[in-house]
Amino acid sequence: MRVAIVTESFPPDVNGVAHCALRTAEHLVRRGHEPLVIAPAGPQDATPGDEPCPVVRVPSLPLPGYPQVRVALPGRRTAAAIAAHRAELVHLASPFILGVRGMAAATRQHIPAVAVYQTDLAGYARTYLSLGESTAWRRIRAVHTAADRTLAPSSASQRDLEAHGVPRVHLWPRGVDSVRFDPAHRDMALRRELAPNGEVLVGYIGRLAPEKHVELLAGASRMPGVKVVVVGDGPSAPGLREALPDAVFLGRRTGHDLARIYASLDVFVHTGPFETFCQTVQEAMASGLPVIAPAAGGPLDLVDHGRTGLLVPPGDIDAVTGAVRLLAGAPAMRDQFGAEGRADVAARTWEAVGDLLLHHYAQVLNARTAVAA
Repeated sequence: MRVAIVTESFPPDVNGVAHCALRTAEHLVRRGHEPLVIAPAGPQDATPGDEPCPVVRVPSLPLPGYPQVRVALPGRRTAAAIAAHRAELVHLASPFILGVRGMAAATRQHIPAVAVYQTDLAGYARTYLSLGESTAWRRIRAVHTAADRTLAPSSASQRDLEAHGVPRVHLWPRGVDSVRFDPAHRDMALRRELAPNGEVLVGYIGRLAPEKHVELLAGASRMPGVKVVVVGDGPSAPGLREALPDAVFLGRRTGHDLARIYASLDVFVHTGPFETFCQTVQEAMASGLPVIAPAAGGPLDLVDHGRTGLLVPPGDIDAVTGAVRLLAGAPAMRDQFGAEGRADVAARTWEAVGDLLLHHYAQVLNARTAVAA
């Protein structure tokens, strides 16, 4: 099968959309298919040979206020690339700017399309593009309604899409590499470096952006016997360094280094209330960590409150602080939650998730064939 993956982000970008698009392309190649990726060009694209399939880079500009995010410029390169690839199906990863053009090209070329909802785009539009949520939802609804099928990463996002009038929504979760993210990578030397007095290490890993509300860790960062560790970068980094003066900021980390940091923590906290899935929660669980997360969005599917972690009211700093205090003082509970979480995600491999995606592709192609017959 020849598949054109039109994605708003792709490595070397580090975010959920880029990572999922990469894993999708890798799985298609492993299964003998022929993917093509179409993505915004960045200031530093991947080195040729690092990518699993051909990649067409579309000219782009940095998003105002958030230069790590690139916005594709108008042009005909997307449609031309899809046609040249002789695509049998178009996969739209988090379509909003480039994905809209990919959907239009698929429609003109009579190619079925699967749209993957991955990001709270209405929240992004409100925060970074000065658009109202209703305006953003009209755009989201238009592109997803035009697709043959929309894939939502969690039950919460599925309900949200359906409530806003998006039809043909199906569930497609995300995989996790439980070999890379493994408690066995715990590094005692790193722990001594981060917590020289034996503090409980409480970590946040992810983008440092306004919608992530990492400032909710302020109370935990002042707690005796606790050291907060923040991994990632983004436009909120300078302000967070001021808001969390006692925290350790490690910047952006990837690969084995990132896995080593996860495994060396004692508690993982995610603070953002707008996650459609929340891959970092799943990576933390694979790393054997108890998780504290908002009782909203994707974490509702991932965290079993009182068994693998603690769910707290979104935006409630006192609840976050209280949950950290509880787990910091209960090492046996931390171990139990971490072991249960690791067991929960063991079967959520990218291979299994990739095969489920191929099943969705097959259903869409069969439905198109039936209509044409």
